[in-house]
Amino acid sequence: MVNTDSVSVRVFSLNCWGIHYLSKHCSERYAMIGDALSKEEHDIVLLQEVWSEKDYHSLKKKLACTHPHSHYFKSGVIGSGMAIFSKHRIHDTFLYRYSLNGYPYMAHHGDWFGGKAVGMAVLNIGSLVANVYVTHLHAEYCREKDSYLPHRVVQAWELQQFVRHTSAGADVVILGGDLNMHPQDLGNRLLRSYTGLRDAYLETDVFDGCENGITLIAENPFINKRELVPFEQGIRIDYILFKGSSKTKIYCDSMSTTKGSVPDHPFPYSDHEALTAVLRLEPHTPNETGRGMQSKDQDSAAEKKLAELVDIVTEARTEVKVGLHCAERMRYTVARSGLMGLALLVLELAIAAVPWLALGEEQPFPRVSFYLLAALCFAILLTAILLYIFYTMELKSLQGAEDQMRLAVGGLQEKLRGFPL
Repeated sequence: MVNTDSVSVRVFSLNCWGIHYLSKHCSERYAMIGDALSKEEHDIVLLQEVWSEKDYHSLKKKLACTHPHSHYFKSGVIGSGMAIFSKHRIHDTFLYRYSLNGYPYMAHHGDWFGGKAVGMAVLNIGSLVANVYVTHLHAEYCREKDSYLPHRVVQAWELQQFVRHTSAGADVVILGGDLNMHPQDLGNRLLRSYTGLRDAYLETDVFDGCENGITLIAENPFINKRELVPFEQGIRIDYILFKGSSKTKIYCDSMSTTKGSVPDHPFPYSDHEALTAVLRLEPHTPNETGRGMQSKDQDSAAEKKLAELVDIVTEARTEVKVGLHCAERMRYTVARSGLMGLALLVLELAIAAVPWLALGEEQPFPRVSFYLLAALCFAILLTAILLYIFYTMELKSLQGAEDQMRLAVGGLQEKLRGFPL
């Protein structure tokens, strides 16, 4: 039986793949997305990869009547790409940029330039306070040799910390976005276990969409099927997560995804599928009766969850340590290259000083070759210095995350010892 005081909230999430000059049919797809959102009755719209602020303002203008409140999160060189549109007034916003986000020299991947982050908006849905989060984590380019895995684990760790520490006073928590993680990936398990967030796809009984809820499907014309190997059908990396509070219960009545094609259009909205979840919010008063009878079962379930969480955080800490060793090795290699460049540059300067020390002597090397070699040595030295600074910053971030995880494991184990045998 549905509570008469319940509130229904429709949440929409989509990675728009809005990279002008690189993404196909970018302007046309933004027009399609704007038309669809203006017709559909979504309460909250969470968008990722809206890289152009001009496209955001275009959507804002088109959705002015249906979604009068919006915010664009700015971060990094080209922006965070994240935007929120809402029927409900946005009272406050905040952006947290992840400390690790790939490598600047991997320009063909581009994640480092995007300023990946998590954005938060505080809304009032009726009498309830809702914290709404939108995020986009680092992409996985090769599952077998995933050099970005430690970065993505640290991002998941920082995401769960941000959600936990900012949502303490919220009645409802909603998170949507492109996590770039499979359902059972380490970062995904870490996020959901630590925060208590529930997956809309797993919680709903009514689902209409792609098989297994996949959001990157092989049938999508914008997808290169070779990038999905070994997952021939596709992968699920986009999510809508939610949780209630002691005062509010939250349920997912239904969920749907697009299925590649869009009726009356020659191509889909994006290379990702769009997600829509219908959430039902119900006021809840904690029942004092029956607590004694349920205490043993509750303690047993809580103990099991704590034990699982200890294992997950320990696994995450191990992965971060692997990233630490790789970063230390790379910094050592860069330092050696820098020393080599410095030695060559000193040798060049010594050779250049010969004509001044020995009066009447001519330069023993052709001038053009000499200057080219000097420029090369200087470039090696400068690049090595910049990379050494970058790897030092990466080491600090990884060490910080590893220290936090070590403290968290200690705290969790102490709680676990507090349960009766």
